[in-house]
Amino acid sequence: MREEIKAQLRETSLAQGMTDGDIEALLASSQVRLVRYKKGEIIFHEGDVPERLFLLVSGAVRILKDTYSGRQIFLGEIRKPGVMFGEVYLFIERHAYDMFTQALVPTELLEISNRMLTQGAAPEETVGEEDDRQRVRLQGILQRNLLHDFARKAYQMNNMMKVLASGSLRGKIARYLMLQPQADDGRIRLPESRESTAIYLAVSRPALSRELSAMQKEGILSVESRTIHILDRERLEVYL
Repeated sequence: MREEIKAQLRETSLAQGMTDGDIEALLASSQVRLVRYKKGEIIFHEGDVPERLFLLVSGAVRILKDTYSGRQIFLGEIRKPGVMFGEVYLFIERHAYDMFTQALVPTELLEISNRMLTQGAAPEETVGEEDDRQRVRLQGILQRNLLHDFARKAYQMNNMMKVLASGSLRGKIARYLMLQPQADDGRIRLPESRESTAIYLAVSRPALSRELSAMQKEGILSVESRTIHILDRERLEVYL
């Protein structure tokens, strides 16, 4: 299991620039732990004070929010091993979670304490102390990588605002598709499920499916599960 976690960490943005020794030191830290959650178990509640960064090792996590009327709003799912969540809240002072997370299936998470990420060591603590030097090095790498991750998410949020600012559902779809990586033949593999894409576009899944079907009938797109082929780019760009 440890080798599997190390392999996953190497592929994450959090561990960019880390040596094998750095990853070993990170996993050996008392501020890092592997936690197993049963299906349906809450990982953190809405209103909890953020204390850890979470990284998915195995399983799946659902992100939800309760409403005043007692309904639950589905915000998304995390299924890909190595994906981080909860890190933004660690850097917002006096801010609690405004949603909650739940294990969708038996799930394993690597949890890193905020003390590992935000507290620096005093100069006198590092002199002549190899462990402290390693800790300071790790903190520097983690903080740099988190900064890059925040910048990436800010860019994604800016793109999301552009999509949501489109006046019609078809406009949202057109702008969303133009932001996705495309093969030379115009094929796009959607990064998320149809349900998650509908949430991103702030529409219902049936409404999204109907509009995609209509655009397919009009010869603008070809839709097959999560793969979309842009057949007529000029007609699609009319809606931008």
